[in-house]
Amino acid sequence: MAPIAVTIAGSDSGGGAGIQADLKTFSALGVYGASVVTALTAQNTCAVTLVEPASPAMIAAQITAVFADLDVRAVKIGMLGDTATINTVADHLAGHWAGSSLPLVLDPVMVTTSGDALLTPDAVACLRTRLLPGAQLLTPNLPEAAALLNAPVATSEVAMLDQAKALINLGPHAVLIKGGRGEGAECLDLLVTNSTVLRLAAPRQATTNTHGTGCTLSAAVAAGLAQGMDLVTAVSRAHTYVQGAIAAADGLAVGHGHGPVHHFHTIWPRG
Repeated sequence: MAPIAVTIAGSDSGGGAGIQADLKTFSALGVYGASVVTALTAQNTCAVTLVEPASPAMIAAQITAVFADLDVRAVKIGMLGDTATINTVADHLAGHWAGSSLPLVLDPVMVTTSGDALLTPDAVACLRTRLLPGAQLLTPNLPEAAALLNAPVATSEVAMLDQAKALINLGPHAVLIKGGRGEGAECLDLLVTNSTVLRLAAPRQATTNTHGTGCTLSAAVAAGLAQGMDLVTAVSRAHTYVQGAIAAADGLAVGHGHGPVHHFHTIWPRG
């Protein structure tokens, strides 16, 4: 029986991020994907032009339907958008999450690669209190980590580590702080727990086709956890998978802006 993971996130009409990226990632890594759509977005590789949240009732009904029938082994949470959505997700996951071994990967989606806001400012405090505590893994990029801590954006490895440790104090079991929006020849991610630090470094790749990178990474970790991997193994495989997806992204030639990474780079023939 195939392991099952569920993504709770927004829909990307351009297909490169959000629900679409998560389901592609699950499939590429051998996991059956289910979904709970929190918002519809009108977007492409150039911009987000409209965001329309799903109603709390619809979000709740989707969560209930998925968990009533499917043997979910991991949950990935992405774009939530507002306080009502965060509270609805937290309330309706509580019976499946709190006190159980179900791993939850939380990607605190706040801003798109092109700079569009996807999380309202008043929702940040709600996210901190309702979903960070108890999450197995929090996966912020540098601006997101700074926003969650009301701190300046980290510009060094030492500052990244300090912010990751500060985020752990808010409740998640582990933090994967991502350096993709940093500078320099090396792209550095740090996986930090109360007892360990794993340094995941790769050469910074010369491409603008990185749309959906954060969604893809968190979904890849959730896929590994659904397959029974420990956290370090799941994160390490996800990091390798995403680096490959970025390296192959230019070959897709999708859109006229920031194109998506290549989720099926290990499966599709190279043209």
